[in-house]
Amino acid sequence: MNLLDGRAVSKEILKNVKADIDHYIDQKHLGYNLSRPSIAIVMVGHNAASESYVRAKTKACERAEINYKIIRFEDNISTFDLISEIKILNKSHFDGFIVQLPLPDHIDPKPIINEISAYKDIDGFHPLNFGKMALGQKSMRPATAYGILKLLQHYDIPTNSQHVVVIGRSNIVGKPIAIMLGNDFEVGRSTVTSCDIHTPKELLIEEAKKADIVIVAVGQPNFLTADMIKEGAVVIDVGINRLESGKLVGDCNFEELSKKASYITPVPGGIGPMTIAGLILNTFEAWKMKNLIES
Repeated sequence: MNLLDGRAVSKEILKNVKADIDHYIDQKHLGYNLSRPSIAIVMVGHNAASESYVRAKTKACERAEINYKIIRFEDNISTFDLISEIKILNKSHFDGFIVQLPLPDHIDPKPIINEISAYKDIDGFHPLNFGKMALGQKSMRPATAYGILKLLQHYDIPTNSQHVVVIGRSNIVGKPIAIMLGNDFEVGRSTVTSCDIHTPKELLIEEAKKADIVIVAVGQPNFLTADMIKEGAVVIDVGINRLESGKLVGDCNFEELSKKASYITPVPGGIGPMTIAGLILNTFEAWKMKNLIES
């Protein structure tokens, strides 16, 4: 068993992004007169998990030397007022911004996400970006799915002509990773089977046992067990669950699966850091688009 070390790979990606930004800024002789990329992070309320995620995102910005600003609103802000703030950010100097989820119960996130400019949508959630991604066109890619692909790419794990089973159909993880692996993306086109917690258990196990790569994102501790995969499969655990003891675990029974899988992601330290790496890569793309820099 080999660990897919998301922390180490994320650090390398951030180092490379910083170097690429430095490279463009130094090319003043080509007519560039650039300032470093900048993002805004919108936080509504005081969700403890969100505070932790945002700290990780700001640390990543510091590693890549990307400027950031945290914009806070109380949890009683109305949907109308939050949308008004989004419209201001759409016209601001920031290259990109995110609205940290989850939002308070009285705010539906869909109209908030839809209001963010597709050009500043570094989370990759806007319908325009999602649609372009589905069509295989250049876009801001959903950050977690993008991070998963970059992790597979880093470890030279083949996806071309491989059978991938994705368990979970969320708009944030399951749907985009299934689409991106089915498209001829940078790492190669896969044959993808999409399942979720409503798939009959017998059918889900039957499909998962055939898979070269299993990606699970259902939000249930110990959902994926060793009897559900074949020997030597690659396991990507996207879940983050906090047990009553306070321990953070994924959707996999790590102890069981680590004895059978060829590669597996730890939780924490696997896909979480790679999601942030995807966010930083999208920020870099947004910065290049704004400054008319060709990729």
